[in-house]
Amino acid sequence: MLRTQWQLSVTTLTLLISVYYALILNYPIYLRFYAIFSASPVVSIPFAISIPVFLISALNIIFSLFNWRYFLKPFFILLTLTSAVVSYATTKYGVIFDKEMIQNIFETNIHEADSYLNISFALWFLFLGVLPSLLLAKTKIIYPRNVFKSLLWRACSILVSAVIILIIGFFLYKDYASVGRNNSDLKKYIIPTYFVNNTYKYIHELYFTKAIPFQHLGMDAQDSARSAEDKPTLLVLVVGETARSQNYQLNGYPRPTNQYTQDLGVISFRHVRSCGTATAVSVPCMFSVMTHDNYDAALAHNQDGLLDILKHAGVSLLWKDNDGGCKGVCDRIPHESLSPDKSNPLCNGSTCYDEALLENFDNDIKNMKGDRVLTLHLIGSHGPTYYLRYPPSHRVFVPDCPRSDIENCDNAALRNTYDNTILYTDYVIAQIIKKLQALSGKYNTGLIYLSDHGESLGESGLYLHGTPYDLAPAEQTTVPLITWFSPGLVKSKELNLSCLQKEAATGQFSQGNLFHSVLGLMDIKTSVYQPELDLFHQCRNAL
Repeated sequence: MLRTQWQLSVTTLTLLISVYYALILNYPIYLRFYAIFSASPVVSIPFAISIPVFLISALNIIFSLFNWRYFLKPFFILLTLTSAVVSYATTKYGVIFDKEMIQNIFETNIHEADSYLNISFALWFLFLGVLPSLLLAKTKIIYPRNVFKSLLWRACSILVSAVIILIIGFFLYKDYASVGRNNSDLKKYIIPTYFVNNTYKYIHELYFTKAIPFQHLGMDAQDSARSAEDKPTLLVLVVGETARSQNYQLNGYPRPTNQYTQDLGVISFRHVRSCGTATAVSVPCMFSVMTHDNYDAALAHNQDGLLDILKHAGVSLLWKDNDGGCKGVCDRIPHESLSPDKSNPLCNGSTCYDEALLENFDNDIKNMKGDRVLTLHLIGSHGPTYYLRYPPSHRVFVPDCPRSDIENCDNAALRNTYDNTILYTDYVIAQIIKKLQALSGKYNTGLIYLSDHGESLGESGLYLHGTPYDLAPAEQTTVPLITWFSPGLVKSKELNLSCLQKEAATGQFSQGNLFHSVLGLMDIKTSVYQPELDLFHQCRNAL
């Protein structure tokens, strides 16, 4: 057990904590500066040297506001433990902890969180989080004898730090202004200020912001009357997870990642942008009436979405989930989540392979009435444990990367693992299409597959997803969208597939098109429907 070996004044300890954060936990920002300096023909040595001094001074000012007796130790122990996690994620994966990422973390279930645990993380957390916290816990802190002296010493420490910052600014303002203006993302790498600020924003909005009155939309929705001899429409919406368009054979990728669906008559839309870079943003957005440009998370959770409007029109609905929840989208319709019981050979006790969603497919359809929309939420390509997303029998691209610390895999193995997830998702989609083909005698059947966001696989040092949208690479924001329609549905909806193929190959689309495309395809008449955002509108009655 550690024993107290020294005693420090509160002012000295605060400065040491500032030094530790500035020089150790803020390692990611130095990587970012290194990238900036490497791309610059001229590097100012005084400017480079001043960066850690500036950080130490700034953090010392901030930390001096929180170094009160009885508060200092629990506050900085908790902050150090969480900062160690943030430092690891930013260093290893390039994760930036904006408000959307904080939301994603709060909404992550325990099984998903487990997938990020590995030896690399454990060692990082131990040496940069736990041990410094133990040292702090065992340090005897000397406080001034009265409040006046306490305030005086705190003021002097803050003043000295402020003077240092002013001196740096006086001599190096042009360097800071130039680098800051051309690299506005730098502030997002500062630990702990950026993630703490966004955590506060998220909690404040969630618990302390006045609730928005729920808004009902599409109450005028009506399912257009079909002729007596026409069959009901059965549409399967497949919501993908972490699939990126660049790795789809249907979109020009050289590997056979779509070998199961390529001969089934599917149409792939090549240029589709996601609404966000995390499930917590993209899924509510794609099912809302909003697009990326005007998306408001609070509003999306307090108004009717696509499935609600289909319900208003009398369409029979069911949401089946294999990815930790529907993010509020399915709250007001029938929904169920798979139980990862080990008694099911498709489950391992924490997650299930996506095939498990199809086990009661025929009965699910049979128990619905009239026009039907079944939504299947896949776990798809969810990382970093990509290797757990496909059964051994679907381990086609080898060698793969059977570990969660994917940054330690070579690029070829990591790509093999990810491509196996894409191929397995393709297999699942093909199985759904075959089931729909078998049911086409009773229903006009169709399928729409759309992934929630993409994924980075080490490009530019980034892994996983969740990068702030304005900074996110195309790998995280370009997603696959695939459709399949039975001959009966094509005839019933008067769809021109040649027209649709041309649109899919050249058109620019987004997840904002899903809402209106499904309403249009299901022939739902409502005032909220906008035909110009309907993927299929231009290719109907165009025979």
